[in-house]
Amino acid sequence: MEVKKLNLDFLLLYFILGGIVVSTTVFIGSEGKGLLAAFIALFPSVTFTTFLIIYLESGLDATLSYAKGLVLLTPSWIIYLLTFIFFLSRIGFAQAIVLGISLYITSSLVIIYLIG
Repeated sequence: MEVKKLNLDFLLLYFILGGIVVSTTVFIGSEGKGLLAAFIALFPSVTFTTFLIIYLESGLDATLSYAKGLVLLTPSWIIYLLTFIFFLSRIGFAQAIVLGISLYITSSLVIIYLIG
């Protein structure tokens, strides 16, 4: 598989698109509309944008590889999220997020090791 170099001419556009999604999600979430914010954050527009950019930059094989990676690492993301939800009110934000991210990284590395 040939690896293409990222076209830096579009890097600012990619950054702006990602920032718009994150900013919109934060704004709506800060208004107490957590379910709507989660809907926006998880809406396929984020993955669609990522799929599109990878496809335009590197083609079918790279896009398919990324999509498969998302599926394979979804359990790690669920572990991260459930850990954060469970521990947030028990140990506070900073500790809960660090624990969740640590478990995400650990479980992801185990999955990558087992598959790769």
